[in-house]
Amino acid sequence: MLLLGVLVTEESHLCDINPFRLGKAGTATSAMSEKVRTRLEELDDFEEGSQKELLNLTQQDYVNRIEELNQSLKDAWASDQKVKALKIVIQGKLVYERIFSMCVDNRSVLPDHFSPENVNDTAKETCLNWFFKIASIRELIPRFYVEASILKCNKFLSKTGISECLPRLTCMVRGIGDPLVSVYARAYLCRVGMEVAPHLKESLNKNFFDFLLTFKQIHGDTVQNQLVLQGVELPSYLPLYSPAMDWVFQCVSYHAPEALLTEMMERCKKLGNNALLLNSVMSAFRAEFIATRSMDFIGMIKECDESGFPKHLLFRSLGLNLALADPPESDRLQILNEAWKVITKLKNPQDYINCAEVWVEYTCRHFTKREVNTVLADVIKHMTPDRAFEDSYPQLQSIIKKVIAHFHDFSVLFSVEKFLPFLDMFQKESVRVEVCKCIMEVFIKHQQEPTKDPVILNALLHVCKTMHDSVNALTLEDEKRMLAYLINGFIKMVSFGRDFEQQLSFYVEARSMFCNLEPVLVQLIHSVNRLAMETRKVMKGNHSRKTAAFVRACVAYCFITIPSLVGIFTRLNLYLHSGQVALANQCLSQADAFFKAAISLVPEVPKMINIDGKMRPSESFLLEFLCNFFSTLLIVPDHPEHGVLFLVRELLNVVQDYTWEENSDEKIRIYTCVLHLLSAMSQETYLYHVDKVDSNDSLYGGDSKFLAENNKLCETVMAQILEHLKTLAKDEALKRQSSLGLSFFNSILAHGDLRNNRLNQLSVNLWHLAQRHGCVDTRTMVKTLEYIKKQSKQPDMGHLTELALRLPLQTRT
Repeated sequence: MLLLGVLVTEESHLCDINPFRLGKAGTATSAMSEKVRTRLEELDDFEEGSQKELLNLTQQDYVNRIEELNQSLKDAWASDQKVKALKIVIQGKLVYERIFSMCVDNRSVLPDHFSPENVNDTAKETCLNWFFKIASIRELIPRFYVEASILKCNKFLSKTGISECLPRLTCMVRGIGDPLVSVYARAYLCRVGMEVAPHLKESLNKNFFDFLLTFKQIHGDTVQNQLVLQGVELPSYLPLYSPAMDWVFQCVSYHAPEALLTEMMERCKKLGNNALLLNSVMSAFRAEFIATRSMDFIGMIKECDESGFPKHLLFRSLGLNLALADPPESDRLQILNEAWKVITKLKNPQDYINCAEVWVEYTCRHFTKREVNTVLADVIKHMTPDRAFEDSYPQLQSIIKKVIAHFHDFSVLFSVEKFLPFLDMFQKESVRVEVCKCIMEVFIKHQQEPTKDPVILNALLHVCKTMHDSVNALTLEDEKRMLAYLINGFIKMVSFGRDFEQQLSFYVEARSMFCNLEPVLVQLIHSVNRLAMETRKVMKGNHSRKTAAFVRACVAYCFITIPSLVGIFTRLNLYLHSGQVALANQCLSQADAFFKAAISLVPEVPKMINIDGKMRPSESFLLEFLCNFFSTLLIVPDHPEHGVLFLVRELLNVVQDYTWEENSDEKIRIYTCVLHLLSAMSQETYLYHVDKVDSNDSLYGGDSKFLAENNKLCETVMAQILEHLKTLAKDEALKRQSSLGLSFFNSILAHGDLRNNRLNQLSVNLWHLAQRHGCVDTRTMVKTLEYIKKQSKQPDMGHLTELALRLPLQTRT
């Protein structure tokens, strides 16, 4: 509907066509000014936002178009295209801000809580002209909406302007004959009133009570005849009122006392318990108020006429309130029975599930597994025929979430007879997996104690198997991580106590079920290793024939599982860890097998590895692993058939043959670690041992041949380090040479016997090398020398005094 041309004029010309300033009557009525005619033509030609444009649109298209028009309005207003802006819609906020800006000059700023006395004459005149123009609109509905949209502008004119206009606008709505149009006009007025004057509750109540007085029009001949003419059924027509009514009720009930609800209920009864009104009342008022009167509402619902608004929707609204607040305890069972009598008789599956979903929450909150089982059985009964469940997965998921949210004891949950049959209705794999994930998340969050309950184990193995089997080549890594995390959470909570054999059997079964998720296999290997160590702890290290066989079975489990893993460093670390566990349980040949497997795997380490989706160099990870490996080899006794330091030599050969990066020093850092190991192996008693395992210090007892082999290996490794230092005598590598030289010096200082003349001289040479090119940190050198002098004062360390004298500090000029 077009607004009159007098609306679409800039403020500078508003006074020219003020209806209260017209000249002779004949002139005013016989001839329209050229300006006004031109503006009317502009409006008639401008089609943006017209009704024609909005024909044949879907609901979503319509919403999108409204959003576009809203943005167009703001752009047009900002670019001073008033004709375009006002044709789209009158936006009160923009008018208010424009007039507000007129009140501000360069010398002062209008406060937020201003009074009309603070407003200058220019702004007041502009504001008055807006209201004068609105008063000239002939059609009631456009005049009402435009004035309501700029209601806030009354603040510029009078302190009481808003409080005077609201009742007048409320009365103006009485002139709108169509009850549907009328209720949306009241909803808009309530919205504006809450925004600009939330304290004026009387106008809100007046709108509501006026609406009640005119509500009977819906069932009058005029509306009914129009519905017949338009071919619209009453059940389709009545819900159109709900959004507007809900808004009016929410405005009225906002911070309202409980007594107002009582008054509302009485008025609803006088109108014959109209279902539409009753539904809006239950949607608007606080859940606590509704819950305390649950039986009263049920009585009113029973007496409602179902012709236009079905009773099951009323029970759904009541259920939504009871999910948030508790009714009197004495009424709870009767409330459930009354509601379910109506819900279970529903023939339409969608109507049924929409109500059942809400009342499951109430049942879980206040009743036992017996009542919950009954409800689930009823849902299965209604949703299974014709596979109706396929159209209701969101509601069925909601039911599952509500049940598991209230039953944290999974032994109780899985004893609900119909719970697992309920899960069987989730036939679509993606939905089924999401439900399983929800169940496992709750289990991990709330299961406090380890369990061996067969009911829980069988059910959750089924749930985890469902999640695992959903993994395929297209599954995202994040999804795999989440599934593995949930399955691992379950595995960690399974415990058969001292029945270790049953525990191992569970891990064997889990391995076969979850073979496609590497993190789960890793967790199983760690769990089995922990099981072996628990067995050792129970036996206090003294294995019997039975427990020895059992820990060998654990070791075998790990040995055959590790090769199936993809991550190379995962395999390397698990070989090392499992070898340590085997060693601790006196399984020496099995430990050797693990260590040999690790050594044979090192050459396969690629130059780059994937870390959290990014490719990174692998050398630093390999260095860390090899250092840990060499530390473990200190306590590993030599195999009687393989000669002295067999594993150390094998690992050194692999390190020697490995293709290192061209500008890398990691190989030399590894050799330095080897020197530390060989130094520790030359001691009469090693620094650490494994209980009941004889290391080489016990096997060889300081044998001269062993020490000779050890020294020979030391010389070979040192020669490799010195050769590498020579290759760094280039300008671009001098800093690396200094750093490595000082590191090698510190290793000799910490682990070597500096009474040996050759070693003593080597250390002096390395000291000079570190300082030769001025690349090393002087403060580090000073502190190192101070440490040597301090150590020289210890007993049997006098030889360090002479060494300190041979280590000069070079000064920089």
